[in-house]
Amino acid sequence: MSSQKIHNRSELASILQQAKADGDVVVTTNGCFDVLHLGHLRYLQAARQLGDLLVVAINSDSSVRQLKGENRPLVPEDERAEMLAGLECVDYVVVFPEETPISLLSKLKPSIHVKGGDYKLEQLIERDIVEANGGKVIVGLNVPGKSTTNLIEVICERYRDTDKKN
Repeated sequence: MSSQKIHNRSELASILQQAKADGDVVVTTNGCFDVLHLGHLRYLQAARQLGDLLVVAINSDSSVRQLKGENRPLVPEDERAEMLAGLECVDYVVVFPEETPISLLSKLKPSIHVKGGDYKLEQLIERDIVEANGGKVIVGLNVPGKSTTNLIEVICERYRDTDKKN
């Protein structure tokens, strides 16, 4: 079931073109989604409430390394895609190799593009392409204190403490 939600950009563009022609509001979001956590789930559920379909675009392994450093991602792209596709609130997943989603969004032409609360509207380089294609960008959906970076820090700290006791 979840693998039926994962598509390449060309397949997904065709699916979304038809969905929009049928009157559906297509919502997109993007990110690394390296270690899925409660913040991701709540963010994606809130994003899904904004439209009829939610598309999650995830950075490929190589683009995650470019953005986050050589130690990331912790979870390979195919596994991250499958985990996201397994969520009820996610309708489609696509992996993109670029550092930014601009090229992908120019092809998908979402009705709404959503980013978390750690971004400001004027910071988003994808804003221009989304708005040029008639869509709007919404920022501010997030769960404070819930991030992959915070989770990794907690895990490392706890394992350091455990190593000191042994």
